[in-house]
Amino acid sequence: MHTEQKIVEGQWGCTERIKRLRELSVHGSMPSISMERAVLMTEAYQKYEGTCSSPVLRGKAFYYLMAHRTLYLEKGSLIVGEKGDRPWAAPTFPELCCHTMKDFDNMNNRERVFFKVTEQDKQIQRDVIIPYWQDRAMMARMNALLPEEWKKLFAAGMYTEFLQQRGPGHTVADGKIYEKGYGDFLAEIQNQIDSLDYNHDLQALQKREEWEGMKLVCKGMILLGKRYAALARSMAESATDLQWKKDLLDIAVTCDIVPEHKPQTFRQAVQMYWFTHIGVTSEMNNWDAYSPGKFDQYLEPFYEKDMSDGRLNYESAKEILEALWIQFNNQPAPPKVGITLKESATYTDFCNLNTGALRPDGTSGVSDVSYLILEVMDEMRLLQPSSNVQISQKSPEIFLRKALEISRKGWGQPAFYNSEAIIQELMYLGKSLDDARSSGIASGCVEAGTAGKEAYVLTGYLNIPKVLELVLNRGYDAYTGAFVGVDTGDPLTFASYDEVWQAFLKELNYVVDVKIAGNNIIERLYMENMPVPLLSVITDDCILKGLDYNAGGARYNTSYIQCVGIATITDSLAAIKKNVFENKRFTMAELWNACKSDFSGYDEIFHIVSQETPKYGNDDEYADTILHQVDLALQKTIAGRKTPKGSRTVVEFLPTTCHVYFGQVMEASPNGRHAHISLPDGISPEKGADISGPTAVIKSCSKLEQLKTGGALLNQKFTPSVVAGQRGIDCLAALVRSYFTMDGHHIQFNIIDKETLLDAQKHPEQYENLIVRVAGYSDYFNNLDKALQDEIINRTEQTFS
Repeated sequence: MHTEQKIVEGQWGCTERIKRLRELSVHGSMPSISMERAVLMTEAYQKYEGTCSSPVLRGKAFYYLMAHRTLYLEKGSLIVGEKGDRPWAAPTFPELCCHTMKDFDNMNNRERVFFKVTEQDKQIQRDVIIPYWQDRAMMARMNALLPEEWKKLFAAGMYTEFLQQRGPGHTVADGKIYEKGYGDFLAEIQNQIDSLDYNHDLQALQKREEWEGMKLVCKGMILLGKRYAALARSMAESATDLQWKKDLLDIAVTCDIVPEHKPQTFRQAVQMYWFTHIGVTSEMNNWDAYSPGKFDQYLEPFYEKDMSDGRLNYESAKEILEALWIQFNNQPAPPKVGITLKESATYTDFCNLNTGALRPDGTSGVSDVSYLILEVMDEMRLLQPSSNVQISQKSPEIFLRKALEISRKGWGQPAFYNSEAIIQELMYLGKSLDDARSSGIASGCVEAGTAGKEAYVLTGYLNIPKVLELVLNRGYDAYTGAFVGVDTGDPLTFASYDEVWQAFLKELNYVVDVKIAGNNIIERLYMENMPVPLLSVITDDCILKGLDYNAGGARYNTSYIQCVGIATITDSLAAIKKNVFENKRFTMAELWNACKSDFSGYDEIFHIVSQETPKYGNDDEYADTILHQVDLALQKTIAGRKTPKGSRTVVEFLPTTCHVYFGQVMEASPNGRHAHISLPDGISPEKGADISGPTAVIKSCSKLEQLKTGGALLNQKFTPSVVAGQRGIDCLAALVRSYFTMDGHHIQFNIIDKETLLDAQKHPEQYENLIVRVAGYSDYFNNLDKALQDEIINRTEQTFS
């Protein structure tokens, strides 16, 4: 979407200022690399490494970054702050992943999700960054310590690992940053230091070092605000445009208050969040970014007071929020390479607003600000931030329908989440009712957590149907040409379905054991080497404990393994059970040969498994019983495992773009899925398998015990004509309400027809603004590679009958 074309006034935005800034954000900035952060962090480490503890080193490096980084201020801005030295300039994080020169060429030259790299950038990387970081980076440390069996399964596409190139998440704001400024946090931390008892607290020294690091990042945040205030006043002195001069002085006054002090106005509250967002995402390349949580509830008191005092009106509030939307859109996800790119091939950084969630007392949280956010979302129509609505039994019907009217426009936002399910999921995982109600949110794609109180970390995707492929090949992986799994016996001699099932369980247990062993090594490395003092300041109970966020300081700690391909494994097992052992329509040997041949020459077997076998997604008891058995097996094998920092491992069902990659590294599957074709996304049925309508889909999905997961993603696709008019909204509203009554966690919609998508593939220049729902996020159709485009094109177009 980003070209060097001339900037013209756009059609989106409530004022001419916003229209111009949006057009500049969408069409005026080339995605590029910003080397500034890498250089400044290198300078700071060279200056301080070896002279202080890890927490203090990270605190000093952050302060150094805030003191020396370039400040960007675009004319017309209302909210200020960039991650790079300019919009759409992505910083790199060499302490996590030190990119090679080949990586830089790849980022610059690839057709999609590219980042332009200058010759000067390359010189800096070659002469400054690589010599210092290539052996120090977390990815290099991991590669030196992870066992060979882990590496073999990783190479085979059995799982991925987020933390090779990104730091631990999830990171979501709660209300504390609107109640305290960083000066208040600084005083609170100093009080903890002053009360240390070195005689009786054997962890006193360690706590002091953690707190000293936290003090430094608070000072860095305060400095960032002061520098922006000074810059705005300096620019105002020479400004000839009187409106811009006034705007600059308003920016200066705002930055005088936040982030040092707690915000007093609506605009200051929005800027307070944004400064915190920039701070957190500059400190560490977190997965997933940094989300505002229940933004409407946090802004509501400021909105109401400013409206009452005459300081704000509806249009000015909307303009401030639309300015924030532009700042979100100006920050592409930091560059990814290799497998990490395959699992998340997008510029989107997964910031996710929760609108309309329940309040701490259990009442509906829908307010005037909720509707304002919906309007801003619709009017701006940007990829970032991702927006969702939480729907509860107490949500006003008009709120649900307003959100559905926006979704029906066909650009994939908002997504719909079940408030009651989120609260029950969190309580099942050990959160208190008060914390689940006050802070229960969905972030990233669909992940449930407690904002401001929890470190819930995505550790990578798990390729469930490939476990069966290893069983059928006795541990051999055709993609890498190596034995990567365990030999569970000759599948051609299996005499019963139970033997297949027991072999699957044995292989699954092995793969998960190896994956989690690697997780534990990686988690320990982050605990010891990569403290995040800023994130610790704003996460309960890190200050109280004197313990870092990455070391278990948060009130709650959770590790997610994201399972992919639940529909494929269900339908594959159903095909084996039904056709080999019950109806005896073919043998295991014949099915194995058919899969090895990608069904070439096996037309009858292909027809049987693809057309005449029970499929998940049709409210079919046969298939759904197998689904439930697989779900229980995943829970038994994965859930509850402890990690070094005290996390509890949890099952989750989401793919981002990894379902495409996982399919590419697989042979044909027993359910009729062809070799190298993508897996279905989330808990969505196999493409074309769900032939009984959307209500049958949600009934099948309800057979998963979603309340025991950290989230489960469901995509549904409709043509515009199917959801047109009042009847279309009635049907969608009933579908959402019904699914949530059955404890469904999440549902989202693609409202577009296949013909439009096919034409967009042929004539991309005519569809520059076409946005589709991919998985837990939306993206420009032109930004997707062909395999992912094909996957979206081939999703079942549902109808209401």
